[in-house]
Amino acid sequence: MGHNQGLASHYLATVSKMFQAQKQLAERSFAQLSPEEFHWTPEPESNSIAIIIKHLSGNMRSRWRDFLDTDGEKPDRNRDDEFIDDIDTTEELLKCWEEGWGYLFTALAEMEGKDLLFKVKIRGQDHTLIEATQRQLAHYANHVGQIVYIAKQLKSSDWQTLSIARGQSEAFSADIKAKNKV
Repeated sequence: MGHNQGLASHYLATVSKMFQAQKQLAERSFAQLSPEEFHWTPEPESNSIAIIIKHLSGNMRSRWRDFLDTDGEKPDRNRDDEFIDDIDTTEELLKCWEEGWGYLFTALAEMEGKDLLFKVKIRGQDHTLIEATQRQLAHYANHVGQIVYIAKQLKSSDWQTLSIARGQSEAFSADIKAKNKV
């Protein structure tokens, strides 16, 4: 395997892990919520977690379905509809969530290193696969951050941290150093 092909394979593996990490952060937040909390908003113009799920799923379906052959903004996408909180059950929301991520991970699995400079279109604009992938990673991370923030607001002192707990940074670092010495 040549250097460039090795680098491309490394990029694809890394970006796949980064998307998976974002998905898991959101899901660890979902696990702490009641069904009603998925639909909570602080005020009428804010998005609920349910709306963010619906929007991300719609975006993923549009961007990653037939991603090499068609514009990433599909004509059958109704983006405005993604911002209507009309999915009632948590089961339906999570099904919608999984469908969106399914499109993404299927597309990533189909990519090869040689494809990374291939041009795809999003809203008529050319992007290399690297640019398109990075664009989506940033977009999804932004919305996952919103999900985590909303869930943390809702749970307050009952929130189960998703990273290093407050006041535990030194102990965490010491644990890592100890594990690396083994």
